[in-house]
Amino acid sequence: MTAQNGKDLLIKIDLTGGGLFETVAGLRATRLNFNAESVDVTSLESAGGWREILGTAGVRSASVSGSGVFKDGASDERARQIFFDGETPDFQVIIPDFGTIEGPFQVGSIEYSGSYNGEATYELALNSAGALTFTAAVAP
Repeated sequence: MTAQNGKDLLIKIDLTGGGLFETVAGLRATRLNFNAESVDVTSLESAGGWREILGTAGVRSASVSGSGVFKDGASDERARQIFFDGETPDFQVIIPDFGTIEGPFQVGSIEYSGSYNGEATYELALNSAGALTFTAAVAP
């Protein structure tokens, strides 16, 4: 696998709830994190005293964070409204040459900043709010 442009990692949101996804913003830095808590079931009978994990239990979660500039007023307004309304709409995280993560996310935080002679920027953090699906990228 060759290196990919970071700009190709996209965060899209279902703006209307109808399955029509649009890119939220021009991202300059993006991070995706998957977590799985484990359930320790180690006992005195565990072979050699090694820890044993219950494979199908535990809580799985994902978080996404990004920074950049919103592409337009509508995407800025929608992200802000999701935060204030406490909604958990479907998002897509598109990872080039890897695949797409899709499912409900909560906007955990939005931070705005800007400098006197520069553009307004933002930082966005999303937390998974339900079951996520993964669709592998199709090889070219």
